[in-house]
Amino acid sequence: MMLKVAALYVIGNGIYSGRPDVDLWDEARDAREYAGPWPVVAHPPCARWGSYWFGGPSARVRRLKGDDGGCFNAALISVRVWGGIIEHPKGSHAWKHFDLAIPRPGAGWTKADEFAGFTCQVEQGHYGHPCRKPTWLYASGVDLPELPWGPSSACARIDLGCHRGDDRRKRVKRGEVAQLSHRQRASTPAAFAEMLIAVAKTARRDLWDEDPDVDSRRARELFKGML
Repeated sequence: MMLKVAALYVIGNGIYSGRPDVDLWDEARDAREYAGPWPVVAHPPCARWGSYWFGGPSARVRRLKGDDGGCFNAALISVRVWGGIIEHPKGSHAWKHFDLAIPRPGAGWTKADEFAGFTCQVEQGHYGHPCRKPTWLYASGVDLPELPWGPSSACARIDLGCHRGDDRRKRVKRGEVAQLSHRQRASTPAAFAEMLIAVAKTARRDLWDEDPDVDSRRARELFKGML
């Protein structure tokens, strides 16, 4: 039987689509309902956990921090039950909210919690993203690979249109900033996705192989009581 991974909270026509080894959960499927049996690569929505969790300066309605409909919590449960890895931007408020240790740049994998979880910071610029895009990872029940821990050579920041035209062009030419669309900023480089999939595939097979009749929904409910 082919070992698959479940890619949660991803777009239907993105980097994970069309792969026979990926069980894809896009917007049309509610990833909060994932009930196994495959290990997980999760990209839960980050808007309510980032610097502009309130909606930003132009927001007409102020949002609530962490109000993501339970997506991150469900991803955390899935990774702890089935093994796998979660990706979120550096500085995500979800780490503090769920009592996960804050990863230190360059420190590699560090213990994140009391549920066999580990966390680290890595830059997606090492994997082909045009900007450094520092990212926090949380993994549980998997082998932890050595990753490029230092800063990447990609642009240090993304241009959000806050400079004059001539200044912006100079900054882009010098490689200080990159002009990207929202989709480009949010995109996952193919090499980064491959790394996440490879990590998830090392999940403990005994989580589902030893008992093929395991009631995965029951397992999720039992684990919810531990949070």
